Amino acid sequence: MRSIWNGSISFGLVSIPVKLYSGSEDRKLDLDMLDRRDNARIRYKRVNEDTGEEVEWKEIVKGFKKDDDYVVLEKEDFESANMKKSKTIDIEEFIDEDEVADVLFKKPYFLEPQKEGGKSYNLLREALKTSGKLGVATFVMRQKEHLSLIGVYKKVLVLHVIRFNDEIRDPGELKLPSAKVNKKEVDMALSLIKQYSSKFDFSKYKDVYNDQLMKIINSKATGKKPKTEDFESKPTPAKDLMAQLKASLEGKKKNKAS
Repeated sequence: MRSIWNGSISFGLVSIPVKLYSGSEDRKLDLDMLDRRDNARIRYKRVNEDTGEEVEWKEIVKGFKKDDDYVVLEKEDFESANMKKSKTIDIEEFIDEDEVADVLFKKPYFLEPQKEGGKSYNLLREALKTSGKLGVATFVMRQKEHLSLIGVYKKVLVLHVIRFNDEIRDPGELKLPSAKVNKKEVDMALSLIKQYSSKFDFSKYKDVYNDQLMKIINSKATGKKPKTEDFESKPTPAKDLMAQLKASLEGKKKNKAS
C-alpha cells in the first residue's frame, strides 16, 4: 500500500508521527465509454476555453473567481492556509462510540506509526480500546479540511472521515407517510427482527454484483445472449401487512428447522 498523507496525530502534548493509508478500495469494474457506432473509445481533453487548444497538466492551476477575474492559487497557498492542520491530525476531544450517527461516516483510513512513534501509537490504541471512546479530530488533506473520528479496528488505529454538520441535508424536506401502525403489527415486526438477529459476521457479505456483471461480459464476448432473471419488487398493501409478517416468520422458522 502507498501512503497518501504523512504527518502526526496529537492528543494533549503527545505527538505521534504517522502515515495515512486508504482503508478501503473500490471494486467497481473498470469500464470505458465508447462510441456506440464503432466502439471507439471516448477521450476527454483539457481545453483552453478561449483558444480551443489542449492544455498540458503542468500548465494547469486552480483559481477562485472574484468579481470578473481569477485569483490563482499555488501549492504553497493551500499549505500555508493552515500549516498545522496540513501536518497534524489534532484530536480535540473524545466521545462515546454510540454518539455518532451512521449517516456521518464517509471513508476509513488506516494509520501506521513512523519511526519513534511506536510506543505512543500503542498507547493511544490501547487507551481508545479500553475506554470505548473515539477521538474527534480535524486535519487538512488534498486541499480540504476534514472532520474525523479515530478509533481501533483489529490492532490498527483507523481514522474515519465524517461529514461536517452543514454537509448533511435537512431530512425535513422529505414527504413522510402519515399512516399509523398498531401494536400487533409492531410486535410482529419485533418478533421478525428477533428471528433475523445474529452476531455480525463481516466476512459473509460479498459484493456479488461485479461477479454477475462479469458473467454477462464473458457471455456477450462469446456471442451468446446472457441469461437473466426477471425481478419485480411489489409494495406490500397495508391490508396485507400482518399476513406478510406472519408468512415471513413462518418461513424463517422452516429455514431454521431444515
